[in-house]
This record gives sequence, structure tokens and C-alpha cells, in this order.
Amino acid sequence: MAERPTMKDVARAAGVSLMTVSRVVAGEAGVAPQTAARVEEAIRTLGYQRNDIARNLRRKAQDSRTIGLVVDDLANPFFSALARSVEDEAYRRGFLVLVGSTNDDPRRERDVVSAFCARQVDGLVLVPTGGNRAFFRAQMARGVKVVCVDRPAAGLPVDCVAVDNRAGAGTAVRHLLVHGHRRIAYLGDRQEIWTQRERFAGYEEALAAAGLAVDTALVRHGLRGHQEAAAAIGELMASSAPPTALFSGNDLVTLGAVEAGASRRFALVGFDDFLLADKLNPPVSVVSQDPAALGRTAAQLLFGRIDGDDAAPRSVVLETRFVDRGSGGKVGEMAEAAKVVEVAGTGKVAEVAELAGTGEAGE
Repeated sequence: MAERPTMKDVARAAGVSLMTVSRVVAGEAGVAPQTAARVEEAIRTLGYQRNDIARNLRRKAQDSRTIGLVVDDLANPFFSALARSVEDEAYRRGFLVLVGSTNDDPRRERDVVSAFCARQVDGLVLVPTGGNRAFFRAQMARGVKVVCVDRPAAGLPVDCVAVDNRAGAGTAVRHLLVHGHRRIAYLGDRQEIWTQRERFAGYEEALAAAGLAVDTALVRHGLRGHQEAAAAIGELMASSAPPTALFSGNDLVTLGAVEAGASRRFALVGFDDFLLADKLNPPVSVVSQDPAALGRTAAQLLFGRIDGDDAAPRSVVLETRFVDRGSGGKVGEMAEAAKVVEVAGTGKVAEVAELAGTGEAGE
């Protein structure tokens, strides 16, 4: 007796992934009409029928209807938006999401993941630290599915969804170069974080393409929040040879720069958009990525794996978008603008000669 056709057979006949077939069979959105039509044609041609009995038995045997989401810092608006989109995808499928933060600490990462796996989660969406991957391989051997988001996990053969950080950073620095800046400072988080290494590499490559060497006096790594960023800005302002422009490596660093008055003193471009960036004075130009799209894509990949997709690991790279709001202006423009600020609540304009030296608005 001939064997019943499987979803893998349908995927092969339609020239699509197993996950795409699963979505079409389940009636889920997100599949292009032309692709869905090919899948449906393959289903009719092969005579495929979903085996709901086997599917339900498999779910009863191994599914807890729960996934874990492990991020760097849930207080960061970027990760909050990413978490919300993962939760939305899970809710649509009747899954619960457990969420934990690592603060980019491998030990804390292991503790959080251990706690989730002890609760028999079906899979993990993981923003990985630089810790040991052997622990994750052991969990995967027990059937836990893993998808990385925002950054890959070296040595872990799993799906990963990220943006082109290097290209986005290069675009930001080239924007500043086009406006005449040659002393461009870099402020970023820990270099151990893959996204920060990629963004700094984009900064280096853009300078090198313009024939400029990196001035280490203008580079600050390891800034974990807006307060540390603000302190670094103060050092740069007080230096004998300050920069004329800043490129900040994430939204929290950009907020620290704004808090310290850097956007009134220097040209400024940040990586990651943030709430009210377009309402500041001046509005802040950014390299924008879509955390919701990152989370949604990672969750869809994970649920595909949970549903039986066993294709080779995928690397999905999403594009960034440069949003020019004017804060990356020409040399001299920002320093001149810093001399005149609006006094809050009065609509009057005050001359603040000392502003450029202190980073604080005067009365």
C-alpha cells in the first residue's frame, strides 16, 4: 500500500518551506496568495490530508503551550516592543509567554533558561549573551526549540532573525561625513555584544572609506544606560579637542546624549528610534529598525519548528531605515544653534553663551 503523502512531500512539490505549508494547512495569515495557491495545488495533486489524530497525540505528549522569551533588558523600549510582538503571535496560537531578562549576563541567562525549561516550555525566543552554548545544545537535545533574535549565538545551529547592523551604522556615519564632519565620536554598549561589534565595525568601515582613521579618544564602549552615556558626553565636551558629531550605538545611549545636551552642541545620529525623538529640539536623526517585525518573525519561525519544521537553520536579515530629522547637520550649525534656546513655558528666547561648555540650558 502506498504511503500517505506528508507535509514534507507537499513542501517539496510546491517548492516552499515546511513552515509555509503548515501555515496554509492551518489557515494562518502571512502567506502570499500566489504561494498559497501553489501549496493548495500540491495538496490537491498529492491527495494530502492532515492527520489530526497524530497531531493531537503529539501535542498531548510534548506540548505545554508555553514558550520562553529571554531578552537583554525588558526595561529597554526596544526589547519591550519586541516582547509584545512575540506575545501577540503566541496569543493567536493559544500559547503563554514567560519573559525574563539577562542584563547580558551569561550566568543569569542560564538561570532564566533553566527555570523556563523546568516548566517544560516548548521553545525559546532568545536574545543570546556570549555565554557557553553547550547548555543550550543539551536543552535542544531534550526537544526544546530555540530561535535567536537580534543577534546570533555562535556555535548554536538555530534560526536567527536580526537586522543589518553594520550597514545601518555605516549609513549613519556617511550621513555625518557628507555634512562635513571629520571628528565623529562613537558611543556604544559593551563590545562583547554582537550588535555593538557590528555597529562599531560599520563606524570604522565608513571612516576608513573616507580616508580617516579611528581616533580612540573619541570612542566610548561599555555604556549600559543613559546615565553612563551622559557622563561620557560630559568627558567629550570637556576635552581639549572635542568631536563635532556623535554616533550613538543604541537608543539608551542616544537618550543619555540628549539628556547631556549633546544634540544642541554636536551633530547627533543614533541607532534605534525612540519615543518623542521627532518632538525634541532639535529632532534626532536615527537608524530605525523594527523591533515588532523582529519579534514577529522570530516567533513565527519558532512556532514552525514546534509544528515540526526540520529544515536547515535559517538566517533572516531585516533592513534598517535611515530617518533624517536634521540633527546630523553641517559643521558649526549645531554649536551655533546651542547658543540660542527656548525658555520652557515662556516662548522667549535666551542667549546662553556658556551652554556649549556646560551642556546645560540657562535661564
